[in-house]
Amino acid sequence: MGIYVVSVDAREWSSGDEEEGGKGAIASALNEELRRRGLPPYESVAREEPAGWFEEKLSPPMDGFAALCRAHLTPREQETIGDWSVLVPVSLDEEIRLPIGSAYTDTTVIAGAPQVLALAERLADVIQLPAEVPETSGNLGLTFWFLEGEAKELAAARPGPWSEDLDTAFYVALYLRAAQYSLGRGCPMVYC
Repeated sequence: MGIYVVSVDAREWSSGDEEEGGKGAIASALNEELRRRGLPPYESVAREEPAGWFEEKLSPPMDGFAALCRAHLTPREQETIGDWSVLVPVSLDEEIRLPIGSAYTDTTVIAGAPQVLALAERLADVIQLPAEVPETSGNLGLTFWFLEGEAKELAAARPGPWSEDLDTAFYVALYLRAAQYSLGRGCPMVYC
């Protein structure tokens, strides 16, 4: 068990069957809010790829990541990168809050992947996240890379600011790769 960040395919996004992971109510409410803001609806959801989907487990402590965010991001930016429950590949000047329950809260907070990506890239620059961090190496690719030794091996061979706190580096990489995946595949990301 635990908390995961996962991609959502077109079937799940449009389905009203919440017990089967359907996000139809969120999709409909998002489009209504986008129309209210004078923006086009979000309908371009990618089909699931046969090779897999994005899935990463949030298991390390987040204290260091929270401190990094406080040191380098404004309070508003901290909310953008850390308070979403749905990430969509749509540019949003501000998060959309919906009165629909999500996996862990009574409301759904939707953030734009371009905004989260920009913030994660800034944090990646601050800690000098190495290029060797997996991009999309399969389900739980980042989780395994950080928790099963490869990150520690690279940190020993090439230490830097990123290697001072591997838990923090994991979360920077997680939000960076989640936003990249959302934009690259045209799909939402959710916590489950």
